[in-house]
Amino acid sequence: MNNNTETLDLEDELFEHYRFEVPKGQAILRIDKYLMNLIQNATRNKIQNAATDGNIFVNDIPVKSNYKVKPFDVITVMLSHPPFENHILPEDLPLNIVYEDAALLLVNKDPGMVVHPGHGNYTGTLVNALAHHFDNLPMNSSERPGLVHRIDKDTSGLLVVAKTEAAMTHLAKQFEAKTTEREYIALVWGNVVADSGTIEGNLARHLKDRMQMAVFDDPEIGKPAITHYKVLERFGYVTLISCQLETGRTHQIRAHMKHIGHPLFNDERYGGHLILKGTTFTKYKQFIENCFKALPRQALHAKTLGFVHPTTGEMMRFDTEIPADFQDCIDRWRNYCKTHETSEEE
Repeated sequence: MNNNTETLDLEDELFEHYRFEVPKGQAILRIDKYLMNLIQNATRNKIQNAATDGNIFVNDIPVKSNYKVKPFDVITVMLSHPPFENHILPEDLPLNIVYEDAALLLVNKDPGMVVHPGHGNYTGTLVNALAHHFDNLPMNSSERPGLVHRIDKDTSGLLVVAKTEAAMTHLAKQFEAKTTEREYIALVWGNVVADSGTIEGNLARHLKDRMQMAVFDDPEIGKPAITHYKVLERFGYVTLISCQLETGRTHQIRAHMKHIGHPLFNDERYGGHLILKGTTFTKYKQFIENCFKALPRQALHAKTLGFVHPTTGEMMRFDTEIPADFQDCIDRWRNYCKTHETSEEE
């Protein structure tokens, strides 16, 4: 069981790793203590973290680490990777490297590229490409070479990759301590009324749709997540925003923006692929469909990444242009607003 910090995000799916049926004569016992005796190399802290992430179920219901097991309970432990180690096949895939030195490299990931192998994506990933281009990259705690953090398949933008063990440790600590600078650009549905704001709320897997993350008020469920946003441009029915992350949870921006009523434009998993704002006119529907074709993914780009260099101690900051598909969509909205009334009260 891996203790995933914020830098080692969960996968999009959960896989059953362990299943136990509590025997008839079992005395009542906390589930974290119970599982410690059954799972090899599982510390109590790792089990508690798995429960916090919503990955431990009793009779198909997620439970906290203080749950008391009872006879005939069926316990399942679900983790974010398949229950077997996948051999990483080096592949000669192009990498858009924007910076490289002896300790690290910065990659500007194209949309559509999965970061690391997982269920249904065992080849063609960033990790497969890294394995081809670089020898002996250090492994993170999930046994993935070079990766300090990750972004979703259909999110474009900057990723830092560690080339040495020292760099991996130093960079991971910065992400965990929330001292890195991360700015994302997003197009969201609706008119975001406030020019700036902060969204706070623990994130954990949605209780009904395990492919989504959701915000929970209970401080014992999930992990704290903080997103600061500011409006860059308003198009009436949609808003272009900048998001600064204090934490880097799975789907953080996507889940937080949906939570405040502004799902990302064309984000299918969180409902943004539907026409959520605007008119009922046929021409408007066609305009939106054309925007979806121009940007066939969620409108999210990891634009800026800043951190302290693990060797030199220098503060480094990297910035990327908004990719062509995203920019095309923005331009379409700008042009639409010039000829149509799009003001909308929220």
